[in-house]
Amino acid sequence: MTRPRWISLGVLVLLLALLPFVPRGGGDDGTIRTTGQARAEGPLAAGYGRLTPAYRRTIDRVVEAGLTAGRSATTTSPRALVDAVVRCATFEGQRYCLGTGWTDQTQSQVRARTASLLAQPAARRPAVSSTGDLSTYDALRLAARMSPTARATAERAELTRAARTVAKVWLIRHQFQGVPLPHGFFARHPEVRRTLLATATSSRTSASPDTTGRHPAKHWSDYPSQGAVLHPSQVRAQHRTYWCGPTTMQMIAWGWSHRERRQHHWAHELGTTTSGTAITSMVHVVNRATGYDNASHAGPYITLDVGDWTFAQWRLLMARHIVDYRAPVVLHPVLLQRFYPYLDHDGSGHFQVGRGYRKRDGKPPLLGYFEPWNQQRFHPDEPFIDRVQWRNAYKSYRANEAHFQHNLGV
Repeated sequence: MTRPRWISLGVLVLLLALLPFVPRGGGDDGTIRTTGQARAEGPLAAGYGRLTPAYRRTIDRVVEAGLTAGRSATTTSPRALVDAVVRCATFEGQRYCLGTGWTDQTQSQVRARTASLLAQPAARRPAVSSTGDLSTYDALRLAARMSPTARATAERAELTRAARTVAKVWLIRHQFQGVPLPHGFFARHPEVRRTLLATATSSRTSASPDTTGRHPAKHWSDYPSQGAVLHPSQVRAQHRTYWCGPTTMQMIAWGWSHRERRQHHWAHELGTTTSGTAITSMVHVVNRATGYDNASHAGPYITLDVGDWTFAQWRLLMARHIVDYRAPVVLHPVLLQRFYPYLDHDGSGHFQVGRGYRKRDGKPPLLGYFEPWNQQRFHPDEPFIDRVQWRNAYKSYRANEAHFQHNLGV
């Protein structure tokens, strides 16, 4: 064989070797559909920030408050249990509450809301069909059972991870809700960047921000008619009734590495119990076990309360993740028949893999997601549920809002 042919063969082998590591994006055939792709400046994004002395002092105060409270009895009143476990930290004007994530509510409001929920007897009973979301009641009881030292260690780790993502929270509030960025934001957060992405272009998306953080925002109309990430063949149904978290994580990680790992592995990584999986654990493991948190994708995933978001803001967030970040969303709905007609009866809080959208003229767009729950596996007389779903996005939004925590992993 001649030298040029050897070189050509070598290049081909190298390209084939690298292909599995290229994340899939676009429609269900792996391509993003658009009316004209071009290299354009993508939206502002943020990587991991540094842990400043001020952040450390805030973390110390919150953790010390838990140590002072000591161990809580699981039989204590709902209000006492909430006051002992539910605590929040404020980093640069953004509030993070343990177990709940980033929220606009105050610590007092979060505590009052949680205590009100636990005061209802139904909140302390298992759901008719529990698929594996860790309920607020069970989460508080698990925390209360921990020794003060063990709980302090877990809380410090969670708050440290949160503190390093505060720039992303600010950007989301700014880009989707119009909240002005604080003075000196870019100087304090060199982890903020604007990357070049292959997206549909618009004159509104080409300008860079000025020193105050004002910059043209992308709109729903700027995005292509449809797009999806993750291959529809890389799906599985959950093997146990309480494994929606491990199965969701299995499909997300499979989409990244193209290597399927057992659900049992992800249950261990997530700390899943028979009570279920916490969304904060889902976000942590996505960041640790995939590359979707890197600079060319979504940046570090966060647990974000979207209870006050409009549907227009919510659908724009889905499009941003799919087209600009080429990364899935950890959906966190409650499984109710009025939102999911394929259910035989109402269920619990749940996890799904958000991975696509399709615009429709005059109608709400469709949301594409992987559904780990197959009721027929556990109840043979009930209808089969497909893994790959394309459903009314507005109903998915409402299902997210109906969940007590109304948060997402993004």
